[in-house]
Amino acid sequence: MSGFRRGTRLGIDVGKARIGVSRCDPDGMLAVPVETVPRSETSIDRILQIVAEWEPIELVVGLPVNMRGEETASTDDARAFAEDLRRRSGLDVRMVDERLSTVSAHTALRSSGRSQKKSRSIVDQVAAVVLLQHAVDTEKSTGRPAGALIPAVQEPPRDV
Repeated sequence: MSGFRRGTRLGIDVGKARIGVSRCDPDGMLAVPVETVPRSETSIDRILQIVAEWEPIELVVGLPVNMRGEETASTDDARAFAEDLRRRSGLDVRMVDERLSTVSAHTALRSSGRSQKKSRSIVDQVAAVVLLQHAVDTEKSTGRPAGALIPAVQEPPRDV
């Protein structure tokens, strides 16, 4: 595990209606579902409570792009959400390409015998698991963290 930074991470799959949250153990062996947070003006507050509970070293937020890698309205929404999380949590936040994470989640749930209707409540968590597992596996295999770090917002200088 050369280059792997030890520590719990949270995976966050931002959707218009729901936000899937997952976590991994400090050694990055296994990502597991945590919760589906309804998307509302209090979503970040709930995620900050989850952050306080698990004390992750960083947050991994899915970056939704289309199959050609182009940005969409969902990309802008997820980036704005991630920037708000970065500002409010004080943690490092990485944006990781999430192409196919939701598709993979639906496929996994279908193959386990769950209908799409029965899966709706947990598909976002499973997508967050797929996203986070990909991120930790990438860091383990390359020695470099996956995705792009959201820069800390610099406060403007104050006039004295």
